[in-house]
Amino acid sequence: MPGVWQRTKSIFQAKANRVLDRAEDPRETLDLSYEKQLDSLQKVRKSVADVATARKRIELQASQIQKQADKLQDQAKSAISIGNEDLAREALSRRAALGEQLTELKAQHEQVAQQEESLVSTSQRLQTQIAQFRTKKETLKASYTAAEAQTKIGEAVSGISTSMGDAGAAMQRAQDKISSMQARAGAMDELLASGALTDLTTPVTDIQAELDRAQAGSQVDRELAALKAQLSAGGPAGALPPTGQQAAAGDTAAAAPPAAVSAAHAAPEQGLPAPGGNGGDVPGAPEAATIGVTGAGEAAPGGTEA
Repeated sequence: MPGVWQRTKSIFQAKANRVLDRAEDPRETLDLSYEKQLDSLQKVRKSVADVATARKRIELQASQIQKQADKLQDQAKSAISIGNEDLAREALSRRAALGEQLTELKAQHEQVAQQEESLVSTSQRLQTQIAQFRTKKETLKASYTAAEAQTKIGEAVSGISTSMGDAGAAMQRAQDKISSMQARAGAMDELLASGALTDLTTPVTDIQAELDRAQAGSQVDRELAALKAQLSAGGPAGALPPTGQQAAAGDTAAAAPPAAVSAAHAAPEQGLPAPGGNGGDVPGAPEAATIGVTGAGEAAPGGTEA
């Protein structure tokens, strides 16, 4: 049982020491030590003052006794001068007793003076040590502050600190929410385009949606047919298929008589003006004057490309 109690006591002491180490600030501990040393110095100085006061009191008492002894000496002389030896003897006896007191006071004075000297020396030495401790204390506090600041900067840069960790977590949550909202918006657009959802701002019936899809499909078929015709006519492979007005012009040109097409191709070779030039007419091709049949990729009248 005593072993278990000792182990429990040791565990509690270890836990308490760890908590105290975390809560302890070396700068505060150094300041507290400096304050305690100042208190000790103040006590030593007070002791020096008390000893000096005692020495001064002994000196005053010895001075008074010395005055009394001198007075008794004069009185003994006066008694002898008048022939009263008994009175002179009594004065000398009292003077001898005062002499013993002076001897004791002198011994006490020497002892108190030595104590005072020792205390003064201790006070001076302690004051020097405290001044050195103060300088070292300030140096250690500055070093600790610099190390603490450097540690905090390193933690902030690496993201280990609590504030930076919270900021990083908040940023990550914001990015996750943005990604989720973007994905939801894209899904809504796809559902609206496919007709699975109805756009309340621009309501479209099922019939209108089916007509729009059919029109889009026919437009793609026309562009595909135009592209095939262009490739079969020997046009450049990189040219884009006609769209809109270009497709309409292409359809009109495809419906023109073969004679007009051959005359349009032969006009540059025979020196005749090309259709759509200075207003000349090509014989035998009245409809070719309104439709420019050029090589693949050249500009047609009206500013469109074939």
